Amino acid sequence: MFPKVVQVIPEKNYSVFVYFEDGKIVCYDSRPILEKEVFQPLKDIHVFMNSCTVLNDTLAWDIQGNRDTMACLDIDPDTLYDLPSVEDPFEMEQHST
Repeated sequence: MFPKVVQVIPEKNYSVFVYFEDGKIVCYDSRPILEKEVFQPLKDIHVFMNSCTVLNDTLAWDIQGNRDTMACLDIDPDTLYDLPSVEDPFEMEQHST
């Protein structure tokens, strides 16, 4: 099975909630990758938040803003899928109000 990401929701703490086609949800902490040269633009929280998207069926950052699947920064979906599942933060938020 090839895991397919259908939605991503970035957070201001550099984590991203990643939603898969099969219903699995994970929380990806991107802080460790920010030290790699290629991911340096994401240190700007506005770039991190505003360019976070789904491209290539995975979590990606569309730095250039042109939806070019070859020019984005993305994370292998298998790497994401191997993370532990989390509860949907928005579902939990609705239950607490």
